[in-house]
Amino acid sequence: MAAAAVTLLLLAVWGYARLKSPYPFFGTAYPAGTPAAGFSGAVQAGGREQPFTFTPDSGQAGGPVTALFFGFTNCPNICPLTLSYLNRVRDALPPAQRERLRVVLVSVDPDRDTPARLNEYVSFFGKAGVGVRVPEPALSTLAAAYGVAYQKADVKGPQSYQINHTTATYLIDARGRLRVLWDYTQLPQLERVKADVQYVLETP
Repeated sequence: MAAAAVTLLLLAVWGYARLKSPYPFFGTAYPAGTPAAGFSGAVQAGGREQPFTFTPDSGQAGGPVTALFFGFTNCPNICPLTLSYLNRVRDALPPAQRERLRVVLVSVDPDRDTPARLNEYVSFFGKAGVGVRVPEPALSTLAAAYGVAYQKADVKGPQSYQINHTTATYLIDARGRLRVLWDYTQLPQLERVKADVQYVLETP
């Protein structure tokens, strides 16, 4: 029921946004000026754990554009495929645009996902990704800011479980604004996702 409600909500937002957006996004467009939420966590860099702060607004129109999603390294299918699709989209961009697109995975499993594990996982799929561990309760607050739900499922023990979670990817422009989201089921249409990315890269 919850999944159906989320789907209906996304369809309603999509339909409204299509009427308001001058560009016909393949994904669901956000209303103009919708701010993205920043956050702090930890990443693995330079062979050690380091603090990481995501500041959505780079302060410059030609700054990085971020594809953000929430997942976990024990995810059996959706998360690895999401990373694969996003990196394929990035690889298909011209070099100058490619350098401006970064992929950020926020773990919804901070109990098992260490920064080192996240780094190894994300790096397997491409060079531009970063995996961030955000501890609770900050993770819950951050997830709520993006409309992300997550919950343990099929629990067999303290370290043996799956996590049901929202499968959307959020595209954030260089000014720190949420521009479009794609449901996981849309990502295989690489050319259409790429077109959305290029529009956001070139349209401040």
